[in-house]
Formats: sequence, structure tokens, C-alpha cells
Amino acid sequence: MESMTTTIRLQREPFNVAAETARMTRGRTDIGAVVTFTGLCRADENGEPIAALTLEHYPGMAEAEIARHVEEARTRWPLLGVTVIHRYGRIVPGEIIVLVAAVSSHREAAFAAASFLMDYLKTRAPFWKQVEKATGPAWVNAKATDDAAAERWSAPTPHRHEAAK
Repeated sequence: MESMTTTIRLQREPFNVAAETARMTRGRTDIGAVVTFTGLCRADENGEPIAALTLEHYPGMAEAEIARHVEEARTRWPLLGVTVIHRYGRIVPGEIIVLVAAVSSHREAAFAAASFLMDYLKTRAPFWKQVEKATGPAWVNAKATDDAAAERWSAPTPHRHEAAK
């Protein structure tokens, strides 16, 4: 019988990607694919150096919105687990910001779900990002390229059993 485990956490503290991945797969013999995306803080924003970025969110609402999109991914693809961990607060270059992990019996579903969820987090999740530049703090605007990437998920999706083939 297929069972799906879901972890959604918003936290200030750094986390260990390998430990989170191991937690998802420990004792599971039904998993054939694990796809992870780890986002890191870069030292620049649009070519300008930054000292740090600060991510803000609305507690409760952000988790609920992420959960809604995880559920949408589950209806689109035959997933066995999803983990989304997103940090907030002040983050310096080189530190991990986000982990999206999707597990399935087959790689196609895991790749698609991880990509879908990351596109959502970049464009629709209720986070606000401010960077610290030499000229002072600046809010970061949405990017048209991220919006364009997310639009591909608006098209009808094959039935979840077809996606597993």
C-alpha cells in the first residue's frame, strides 16, 4: 500500500540535507527515486554584492500555503514523500536557505514534483526577501523568469498513473 510522508518546516536554524534525506528514506524499500533541491544564499543580487539576506514570512499562513501545494503535487504525481524546509531570518552567503525533496517509486515523478514545488516557492509562497547592500537594505522584486518557469504547471497534467510510466 502506498503511503506518503510529508514534512514542512519553516525555521531560523540551519539544517542538514543528508540527515533530512535519510529520514525520508530510512526503512523504506518502496522508494526508487529521491530528488532534492538545495538553495543557497549567493553573495550577490543582480550583480551587486550583498552581506546577507533576510527572509520574512507570515507564520501559519506560509505553512498552510506550502501544504496546499504539496497536496497538489501529490495529486499530480505518485509520490511517497515530500519534505520542504525553508529558513527565515538573516542568512549570509553560503548558507542553505531551502530544501525541497520528493520521493517516489520512479524518477520522473520525483523530478517533476521537486521542480513544481520549487517553482511555486520562488513565485507564489508568502515570503518577502530583503538584501543588505553597501547602499543599504533593499526589498527583492519577483523575477519574470521565475514567473515564466512556474507557468508551465498551468497546463493540464496527465493522470498520476500515466506520469509513473
